[in-house]
Amino acid sequence: MKITYDKFADAVYIQLAESIAPGGVANVYLCDPDQMGGIVNIDLDEAGQIIGLEILTASSMLPKNVLDEADGIGDGAVSETKLSGSS
Repeated sequence: MKITYDKFADAVYIQLAESIAPGGVANVYLCDPDQMGGIVNIDLDEAGQIIGLEILTASSMLPKNVLDEADGIGDGAVSETKLSGSS
């Protein structure tokens, strides 16, 4: 699992698939922002499996430690981190 955080956009992408090829997202499920308290999009492959999650306004929706684990989070650059124990 790979987490990408763009501090400037306050957006997180959690990639669950090992890799996502260009065009690999076959469908996007848009969660109800009122129920979620923010915008969450679920990316699905052709088989309907969840391959990624996009979370906007991430700093208000995710625990601070998740955001803090991303490399270079303080510089506003897009950064990636792998959670320990995941592949």
